[in-house]
Amino acid sequence: MHGTIDGFNYGAVTPVVAYVMACLGSALGLRCTIRSLRTDTSWKPGWLGLGAAAIGSGIWTMHFVAMMGFHVAETPISYDLRRTVLSLVVAIVVVGVGVFIVGYRGATRAALLTAGLTTGLGVAGMHYLGMAGMRMNGRLEYSPVAVALSILIAVVAATAALWAAVSVKGFLPSLGASLVMGVAVTGMHYTGMSGLSVRLHESHGAQALGGASAVSIMLPLMVGPLAFLLLAAVVVMFDPILVLGEGEWTAPAAPQAPKAPADDWPEGFGAAYPGTTAHQGAAAHQGAPVHQAAAAPQGAAAHPAGAAPYPAGAAGSPTAYDRFGGPAQPQPPHQQPGSARPSF
Repeated sequence: MHGTIDGFNYGAVTPVVAYVMACLGSALGLRCTIRSLRTDTSWKPGWLGLGAAAIGSGIWTMHFVAMMGFHVAETPISYDLRRTVLSLVVAIVVVGVGVFIVGYRGATRAALLTAGLTTGLGVAGMHYLGMAGMRMNGRLEYSPVAVALSILIAVVAATAALWAAVSVKGFLPSLGASLVMGVAVTGMHYTGMSGLSVRLHESHGAQALGGASAVSIMLPLMVGPLAFLLLAAVVVMFDPILVLGEGEWTAPAAPQAPKAPADDWPEGFGAAYPGTTAHQGAAAHQGAPVHQAAAAPQGAAAHPAGAAPYPAGAAGSPTAYDRFGGPAQPQPPHQQPGSARPSF
């Protein structure tokens, strides 16, 4: 006799939350793997390990969140603690193998095929190892077609995720890759569950043999992976290279337009120069006539050669100072009066 299976005992809550957890773990893992490619050798293993742990924790959390909605009407379900924890270790280790291969070998064809196959088989193994940890008054039976299809999806999804981890640059492209990865991982889970059936034992109504109830074991176990994912998210948020990406972080600053020269001279000097704005303002304030530099008519010099605009010591001649407070030095002919401001 087969049991009545309900994979959505809580409606759409469990598949949606499971998908979110898969996307979160994939996004953090991809960003950490990308970060490992732009750091020195000493920090590279740390970033790769953090990325592998994030992806593995996200996949494992997705699996057991989805399993909280799994229900068999004729028998209660419990879980074996050791196999459940072992499935988490397997998820992190096999993902780590694939991440380290592409992290050090790059996105070559051989590296991607090897890493994708290893990681995909490991993810599928995590799924079926977690299912083997279930305890109920019945036996799980799988459709070979559904199992093969779920393994194929896991391998393709793992290969695509590892390729994206070393090839996709920028925050938004990697975010899109993580959303696709979440669809693939969640799809792998529910594809395998679609071919599942439960053959009940003869003793109907018997309690689940050994283990702990689903809620009592999975909720405490998920606290650790969830806390780790939050910690990894904090690391990503406080690393500008992870958030902005290579292009945005290393782009040169936009050139600034040159500033226009100041209209007035520094305070205390501008009033000493005839023809400047400060001099005109000071003269107007004191009621004195403003000295305007006379323009020399064409073909004629304004003053005899070598003569100064004002006779030396003549009354009313302005006293000129340079910008440092000393007497002004003679200026070249092209800088003689006629310009609005003296040059130095």
